[in-house]
Amino acid sequence: HRLSEIGMALSTEKNTDRLFEMILEEAKAITRADGQTLYSMNKDGNLEFEIMRNDTMNINMGGTSGIEIPYYPVKLWIDKQTPNKQNVSAYVALAQKTVNIHDAYEEEGFDFEGTKNFDEKSGYRSKSFLTVPLKNHENEIIGVMQLINARNDHDEVISFNEEMQEQLESLASQGAVALTNKRLVEELKTLFEAFIKLIATAIDKKSEYTGGHCNRVPVITMMLADAVAEMTEGKYKNFSMDEDERYELYIAGWLHDCGKVATPPHVVDKSTKLETIFDRIELVKTRMELLKRDAEIV
Repeated sequence: HRLSEIGMALSTEKNTDRLFEMILEEAKAITRADGQTLYSMNKDGNLEFEIMRNDTMNINMGGTSGIEIPYYPVKLWIDKQTPNKQNVSAYVALAQKTVNIHDAYEEEGFDFEGTKNFDEKSGYRSKSFLTVPLKNHENEIIGVMQLINARNDHDEVISFNEEMQEQLESLASQGAVALTNKRLVEELKTLFEAFIKLIATAIDKKSEYTGGHCNRVPVITMMLADAVAEMTEGKYKNFSMDEDERYELYIAGWLHDCGKVATPPHVVDKSTKLETIFDRIELVKTRMELLKRDAEIV
């Protein structure tokens, strides 16, 4: 039931950093892990640190903390032929399977020298590790979640048990789906924006008199919206826009002249408001005179 609730919460979260944090917060709630790290797969195919936390060490970096994580991404490949199987996070991403380590100091399959050096300098003791891959619907690795030092109710460090592992794997699956969906939406928005900007550019190229107009309107529109939102007095003092409304206005600014794509050049280039083949202002005046006459007769 709890996993269903967190799945719904993850699917509605729009902020990527907050989404990462929600995944780790739920992982901590399940395992009471002292340390939590979340990596995402970057465009170079390496694991980039997104969030790094440790309660005992009072570490909170990445995400919405505003503190940049000062570590290089974890490379999955040492060179083109050699996979990085000594690093547990890299191995999990490469093998696409969970690794549960009871005591890092006794582990012989992975290189924990960096962890031991950190512990020696800080006085910390890294013991139990649970490292879980985040796989999307196409079975591609999009990230890795690593938890350190599960704790019992007495705050004693324990191993991650089988139930914890199963719950974390389910959470990782839900998190991966939510992250993938968000990225797909962002990619769709990027494609849509590129398309409407292409239309705007085509419209601007259509007329030498209005060139650049379609590109300037969105900028000026947002400047006006920001200026009104900053007002502290007058009839617009309570005016505000959320991110969705701002985005809608921004898109509207780009699309305001989209009808000109099908408008004949002689109309776009008109020298007066009612000009086409001939100036129709006299026709409008005649119609107004007729309406005025009819009204007087009545």
